[in-house]
Amino acid sequence: MNAYPLKLTTPLATHIFGGRRIREQLGKAGLPDTPVAETWEISDVDGMIASVTNGELAGTTLRTLTERYPDELVAPGWRGPHFPLLSKFIDGSGMLPVHLHADDALAQRLERQPNGKTEAWHILWAAPGATCLLGVRDGVDNARLKAALLAQDYDAVMYRLPVKAGDTFYVPGGMLHSFGPDTLIYEIEQTSDIQQHAMPWRMEDGSRLTQDAWESNIDALLAELRPELRCTPQPGLALEQAGLTRLFCCASPWFALERWRFSQPQRLNFSSARIVSNLGEPLTVEGNGVSVTLGRAESLLLPAALDEVRLREAGELLIGYVPDLPREVIAPLRQAGYSDEVIARLGDLRGL
Repeated sequence: MNAYPLKLTTPLATHIFGGRRIREQLGKAGLPDTPVAETWEISDVDGMIASVTNGELAGTTLRTLTERYPDELVAPGWRGPHFPLLSKFIDGSGMLPVHLHADDALAQRLERQPNGKTEAWHILWAAPGATCLLGVRDGVDNARLKAALLAQDYDAVMYRLPVKAGDTFYVPGGMLHSFGPDTLIYEIEQTSDIQQHAMPWRMEDGSRLTQDAWESNIDALLAELRPELRCTPQPGLALEQAGLTRLFCCASPWFALERWRFSQPQRLNFSSARIVSNLGEPLTVEGNGVSVTLGRAESLLLPAALDEVRLREAGELLIGYVPDLPREVIAPLRQAGYSDEVIARLGDLRGL
C-alpha cells in the first residue's frame, strides 16, 4: 500500500432528531439543504461503508483497504473484520431516542456480532440548559424501568446531567443514554451499528410502532442493559507544547480522542491509524509527498504506514485512534504531573 492522507466519502443519516447545524454551524460543505442527523466521517459499517475519493486508491472502499492492508492501514499486527473506529458529527436538534448499545460480550452472545459499541461524545456546542440522560438510577429494577420506559417517564429512572461545550462523555456499551435537544457533538466509537431503543416510534421516520413491537424492543434493551454503569462529563487533560495544546478528551482500549489547538505548523507522528477531523479554518495536511486541504468539518484517515504528517498553518483538530494506552496516553500524562486517579477519569484505562 502506498500510504498517503485519505479523503473518504461521508455517508449521511437523516434520522428525525437531526437539523441543519452540521452545515450551518460547523460549516461542513456538500450537505443538502435538508435536515441531517449524522455525517459518518470515517465508517466501515455495513450499508454505510466509505470509499476513498483522492489519489491512486480513489474508489476503493475502507473495508477493502482494511482486508488487503491491515498492517499498513490500521497498525502492524492488527487483524479484524473491519476498520475498528467509527466517527460522526451528530446534530441533536431534537432529542435522540433513549437507547443503548451492547458491550462486546453481549454483542457476541445475543447479536452474533464481532464486537459491541462503546462510544464517547465530545460536545461541540450545546444551548444553555442542555442536558443528557445517562445511566439508570440506583435501586431501579427491570420491572420498574420497563414501566417507566413505557410511560416515557425517563427522569424517574435515569440520571439527567448538564451538557456544555468542551466536555466529553465516555459511554460504555450497555449504558442507557440519550442527548438532545439543542446539542451538537463529535462521536467516536467502536465500528458497529447495533442498538436497542425504548421509543414508541422508528428513529428513521418517526412512524409509530405497534404496542407489541415497542415492548419487544424494550425487552431486548433490558437483556443488554448494564445498570451499574455510571458516567460524568470530563473537561479533559491538557499538555502544553510549543505552539500546541493537546487536550486528551477520553481514552480506552478501543479508542482515544485528542483535541489539538496550534498556532504554528506541527508534526503528527504515529504508528497506528489516525482519524483527523477539522474544527477550524481550512488547513493543509502533508504526508509522503501528498498535500491535502482539509476544509471545515472535514475528516481524513491517516494510514499507519504513513508514520508522520505535517500540519500547516494554525488549526484546531480532533484526532482519534486506537491507542497503546501505556505509551501514548498514560506515560505522557504522568510525565506532565497528572495522578493515576485523574487519568483514570478519561474512560476505561484498565491496568492503570
